[in-house]
Amino acid sequence: MAFELSAESAAEYESELSRLREEHRDLDDAIEALSGVIAGDRLQLQRLKKRKLSLRDRITFLEDQLTPDIIA
Repeated sequence: MAFELSAESAAEYESELSRLREEHRDLDDAIEALSGVIAGDRLQLQRLKKRKLSLRDRITFLEDQLTPDIIA
């Protein structure tokens, strides 16, 4: 049995996906900036990277939900 998203749910997922992608890019910039500093805070860098991975997992989940299942 296939699970189909309503148009409203799909729009909410798309909105969240857009927001998460933007946050992911922002974290990328922050990580790059912090890595460039000689006396960078390693703990903060680790936290940013962990948050970035968490965002990537959520983005992947939402993309999977928005992609229809194709029975081969």
